[in-house]
Amino acid sequence: MTSHINWRSGLVIGIILCAGCASAQSQRSGTLKAIQGDVRLIQKDVSRDAALAGGVQETDRVMTGRNASTTFTLKDGTVVTMGPNTTLDLVKVRFDPVTQEGTLGLHLLKGVIRVVTGVLGKLHPDQVDVATPTSVVGVRGTDFIVEVP
Repeated sequence: MTSHINWRSGLVIGIILCAGCASAQSQRSGTLKAIQGDVRLIQKDVSRDAALAGGVQETDRVMTGRNASTTFTLKDGTVVTMGPNTTLDLVKVRFDPVTQEGTLGLHLLKGVIRVVTGVLGKLHPDQVDVATPTSVVGVRGTDFIVEVP
């Protein structure tokens, strides 16, 4: 039995696939720019390997291994660099490029991160915070380091 897909069927399939890509793209909060060693992304108890140019999403937990590090850029231009043995939750990562409004909430459970803020940190620093198990860091600058032993 031979099956044929005419150009109309191919067009419909392409539109469906493209719609799925747009949905996945809209969920992306940022892009992984550098990965060294074992870096994992966990969401709803599902773990996936981090991939260069892959996406990070709101509610992701990003974990680096013993000799690992990663850097990702969020939609507002914020750059987050994570050192070895670091666990970071992306609690709130929302940005509207048209209105330049949004909110950024990170929860550093352990390890060290460096954050260079983007649009949100510059225009709306009150909408950016980094929580640790013992404190909340309000952003008052554009480049800072937070460490949790």
